[in-house]
Amino acid sequence: MSPEISASPGKGELCLALSGGVGGAKLALGLARVLEPQQLVVVANTGDDFEHLGMHVAPDLDTVMYTLAGLADTQTGWGRAGESWNFLAALEALGGETWFRLGDGDLALHVERTRRLRGGETLSEVTEAFCARLGVRSRIIPMSDEPVRTLVLTVDGELAFQHYFVRERCEPAVCGFRFSGIEAAAPSPGLAAVLQHRGLGAVVICPSNPFVSVDPILAIDGVTAALRVSKAPLVAVSPIVGGTALKGPAAKMMAELDMPTTAAAVARHYRGRQLLDGFVLDRADAALAEEIESTGVATLVTDTVMVTLEDREVLAREVLAFAERLAL
Repeated sequence: MSPEISASPGKGELCLALSGGVGGAKLALGLARVLEPQQLVVVANTGDDFEHLGMHVAPDLDTVMYTLAGLADTQTGWGRAGESWNFLAALEALGGETWFRLGDGDLALHVERTRRLRGGETLSEVTEAFCARLGVRSRIIPMSDEPVRTLVLTVDGELAFQHYFVRERCEPAVCGFRFSGIEAAAPSPGLAAVLQHRGLGAVVICPSNPFVSVDPILAIDGVTAALRVSKAPLVAVSPIVGGTALKGPAAKMMAELDMPTTAAAVARHYRGRQLLDGFVLDRADAALAEEIESTGVATLVTDTVMVTLEDREVLAREVLAFAERLAL
């Protein structure tokens, strides 16, 4: 059984968080620690999913799940803490593909997920079962149960996202993005239910890559339209601080797409979808607040770099309070 969706951030309302991997998972953890379990739903990007060594691997979904379960490697932000690598070493000795690192404990999750999916369960059902086994109390759901695959358009040709991100180390220059399968993808049942929920009080876009972590979620049929008509304020937290991305290739992508590598450019990206009510930027970018507010978007300037667990909780509380003020 899924946790009940209650009517929030401090007042019984529901918070929907849109998340990619490492950066998004940090804020998702903060939200999970300051909200009651039934008050939070985290929808994870599955455009990064891919089939590797015959297994269904879901990097962003698993990073969020491991993080909220307290199992994540806090040094890398991804994978499991205390991991061993016997499988990978044996695979390398056989001449197998080892560019994508799968630890022994992590491997168990991919094997079991693949088995269940082939047995007819949906990705939502498998994720719910794993969260229950791992002690995750807040609800984590995939953006869709249908396969969507992010493809990166580069000067060297089209690359599957993990090939671009991991195998090629983000080196090819980016020209654009394509989401294969998006036309046939519907919101997962959990996401569809939240979008229609009368108690939805806040939508938070976590500090994730806007192009390859958030846009795939927003591109699913009906999601952006539902968010536009929702009365819940939509607040995004910038993944760009002081002109750089704290994790991942977002700033590099922006430069190659001829966009300024600024928090304001991220705000414009979401504003272009007619979605943004509030934008959270770091104190290092305080000078950009006026520019963002001139487009009709309210701003919150605070410390957004999350190093400690306390940082995550403090930012989560500030984001929720900001959304509550916007709702008045």
